[in-house]
Amino acid sequence: MLGTGIVQTAYITPLLKKSDLDLANVRSYQPMSNLSVLSNLLERLVARQLLDHIAVAKLLPELQSAYWAHHSTETAVLKVLADILSVLDISDVAVLTLLDLSAAFDTVDHATLLRRLKTSYSTGIGGIVLECFTSYLSGHIQLVRCGMSTSDASAVLCGVPQGSVLGPILFLLYTADLLQLVERHNLWPHMYADDTQDIWLLPSSSSHSAPGDSICMY
Repeated sequence: MLGTGIVQTAYITPLLKKSDLDLANVRSYQPMSNLSVLSNLLERLVARQLLDHIAVAKLLPELQSAYWAHHSTETAVLKVLADILSVLDISDVAVLTLLDLSAAFDTVDHATLLRRLKTSYSTGIGGIVLECFTSYLSGHIQLVRCGMSTSDASAVLCGVPQGSVLGPILFLLYTADLLQLVERHNLWPHMYADDTQDIWLLPSSSSHSAPGDSICMY
């Protein structure tokens, strides 16, 4: 795991999200972190151990299709489509809501993430491992680089670096409990990274089955 006291310095490169967006608007850009070779190597070593552990311990939700083996945009689309078709087969009405969090990776609260790692994954992430992640999250410094210009260095107080190896994995662990919250409100969710698809079932007058009875969850 990452040792305590390791500081990661990242150069932030603003990348235009879409070619037709306003070049003068900062919201049109996505900040990508360019980390050092040593940082990337250490993160890859940690990520391999972390992914192996959470896979064996089944810590990642099955209804999340991003950033782990045998899951992709295809599995997300197929899952949502299969749920909708199952509803239509019994003449029910399916309402699909698509949610996309704005600046999701940049707004991850470090204290909340660490608390979630400690409580939601208490059987597998704690002790020295949790201390290492605390050091990792508190040690980031970033500089914005655009052309030949570079900004002053500043500490990263929230968020996980876009373009890093560990960032996406930590984001999945950060948002995993959201699926349980959605299901408690009788919705059928599926997630791909920060995109959430929620299906709300409205029984038709000709159907006597309860909402969700015909939905196949994997």
